[in-house]
Amino acid sequence: MSTPALRVEDVSKMYRLGEVGTGSLSHDLNRAWARLRGRPDPFAKVGVVNDRTAEGSGNFVWALRDINFQVNEGDIVGIVGRNGAGKSTLLKLLSRVTAPTEGRIFVNGRIASLLEVGTGFHPDLTGRENIFLNGAILGMSKQEIRARFDEIVEFSGCAKYIDTPVKRYSSGMHVRLAFAVAAHLETDILIVDEVLAVGDAEFQQRCLGKMQDLSRSSRRTVLFVSHNMAAVRQLCPNSILMDQGTVVNRGETGRIIEQYMDSGIRNSKSRVIFSEKSATSQAKMTEASVYSGNSNTHAVRSTDQEINIVTKYEIRKPIRNKRLNISLFDALGNLLFTTSDFHESKKIEYRMGLYESLLTIPAHLLNTGKYKLTFCLDIPNELVLHLAEEALFFEISDFAFDQTGITLNAMGEITSPFGLIHPKLKWNVRGLI
Repeated sequence: MSTPALRVEDVSKMYRLGEVGTGSLSHDLNRAWARLRGRPDPFAKVGVVNDRTAEGSGNFVWALRDINFQVNEGDIVGIVGRNGAGKSTLLKLLSRVTAPTEGRIFVNGRIASLLEVGTGFHPDLTGRENIFLNGAILGMSKQEIRARFDEIVEFSGCAKYIDTPVKRYSSGMHVRLAFAVAAHLETDILIVDEVLAVGDAEFQQRCLGKMQDLSRSSRRTVLFVSHNMAAVRQLCPNSILMDQGTVVNRGETGRIIEQYMDSGIRNSKSRVIFSEKSATSQAKMTEASVYSGNSNTHAVRSTDQEINIVTKYEIRKPIRNKRLNISLFDALGNLLFTTSDFHESKKIEYRMGLYESLLTIPAHLLNTGKYKLTFCLDIPNELVLHLAEEALFFEISDFAFDQTGITLNAMGEITSPFGLIHPKLKWNVRGLI
């Protein structure tokens, strides 16, 4: 029978919006009196669901609500969900960075966490000193840390800078050293948030391989949060889907990813209004829309239709060399391409006003599947003016019977063409005799 490494029972976390603390002495006294009498928090009833897209009426919000699950020793479990779903808050509770408002968490073993770049590092200490500091925090002896020290430094690739204060490290070097420490020191549970996205592709693959090896060889339990669905699918046999602070489903990773992407398509619209929050005073994107061919509706798309993406933005101060970037990702988070409306040979001065950029993806390029779009307005190599990640979703659900003919699976059923893309290419066939 498997031994539980983590057990979460009826866990909820509430935050007060706009202020630090409870706001007043009377609130603190009322809460303390309620706890003494075994009563629930008197202010919890005004909490609202953590829907970041809607303006709430209360001063309190439930970041997590009634979370229940168990992770057994040696399991590798992915946690997926949209931004604001409560994934990072859950990991902070499991790592004991903060305490739950309600419920209980049972942990069997020592935990190492990578929640953000530089977690647990003192900026004025060297890499060497931080390795020993992290080991001591995890309850390891100096002898245990020394026995693993060379292995940690080799994996991180930071040997040249190991005696340099980490405040002079790049974000990628921070992540390399932090992951090497967490992976090689003797902990029972490894918790990794989106932080690995900072590293380069080669290091990400090494980290994924290392986590798999740890689970197989030493029965290390791993919780992995990422928006890269390909990495989640590769690493995690099972996953948890979260939305608005609750666990929506748990099960086999492929099925969970499919449900996650389906919810994104269902909840998406053919038009999105961008938030002011991440914009600068110089410029902001106002809205974007996607439609097929000459239709202005979020219709079912076919591989033989053009896809048009219209982005509107406002220039608030005169800007030279504005650039709008659009990145297209597939359902697993693989970047298919990034394109922009910028041309080095045509440096333009943009005056204050409203502008519109139209991108047309030609027919017979994309295969059937689900796609998501990220938008970024910037000045090349200078400044990001406005960034909107995973802002729009669309789906291509029908394919044209063109040069690929009819594709059949093992059951004799018609399937879509193989591959990430489905281009219509030029062929020339001629006889040689």
